[in-house]
Amino acid sequence: TIPLSLSQRVLQSIMSVNENPSVHGLIVQLPLDSVNPINTELVTNAVSPEKDVDGLSCINAGKLSRDCISIYSCAGVSVVGKHAVVIGRSKIVGAPMHDLLLWNHATVTTCHSKTADLPEQVTVGRADILVVGAGRAEMIRGEWVKEGAVVIDCGINYVPDETKVSGKRVVGDVHYASANQRAGFLTPVPGGVGPMTVAMLMEVFDSFLSLEQRPQVKTKYLQVNQDDHWEKK
Repeated sequence: TIPLSLSQRVLQSIMSVNENPSVHGLIVQLPLDSVNPINTELVTNAVSPEKDVDGLSCINAGKLSRDCISIYSCAGVSVVGKHAVVIGRSKIVGAPMHDLLLWNHATVTTCHSKTADLPEQVTVGRADILVVGAGRAEMIRGEWVKEGAVVIDCGINYVPDETKVSGKRVVGDVHYASANQRAGFLTPVPGGVGPMTVAMLMEVFDSFLSLEQRPQVKTKYLQVNQDDHWEKK
C-alpha cells in the first residue's frame, strides 16, 4: 500500500467534516506549519463553500478582505474619493481589496512584484490609503508613505532574531518604525489585521447558524497526526 501524503491526509479530514451534518463551519488555520510540504491551495479549495467560514476557497475568495474595510470604519476613515494603492495581487488580499475599495468609491492603483521602480511608478507617496500584502518582509519604507496616510499591513513574514527562543520573529510588509513616523494610522504586525480577521470570521460563522443552533455551538480542533512533527511555536 502506498502511504498517503500529508496533504492527502489533511484532505481526508476536510472531506469528513464536509460530509458531517453536525459541523456547520470549518476554518483552515494558515500557514500550514509542518516540516512536510502541504499544498495550501488544494487544502483551502477542498473546504465546502457552505462551510467555508474563512472565505478562502476559490468560490468564496474575497470575503476575508472585509476586515480591512472594517478597520477603516473603526478608525473613522472614509474611503470615498481617496487615492488607494494596493501592493500585492493575491486572491486573499490584493485582488479582493482592489475591488472592495473600488466599490466603496476609492480611486485604486494595484501594484505587484513586477511593478518597475515601485516607489515612483506606483505613486505610493500620493496614496491616502495603502494596503500591503506582498509577502516581502518590511519592503515598504517610511519615506514611501504619504504624511497622514492610512496604512494597512497584511503581511506575515519571519525574520531571524536571536533574542527569541524560536530564533525568529514576525514582521509585516511595512517597516513599522519608519512608517509610523509618517502614517496617520498604521496596523502593527502582529496584532493588527489578525485580530480583526478573527472577529470577522466569528461574524461570518455566526451568520451560518440559526437561532436554534447557536446554543449548541462547539469548537473542535483537528490534528492530523502527531508523527508529522508539527512545528512548535
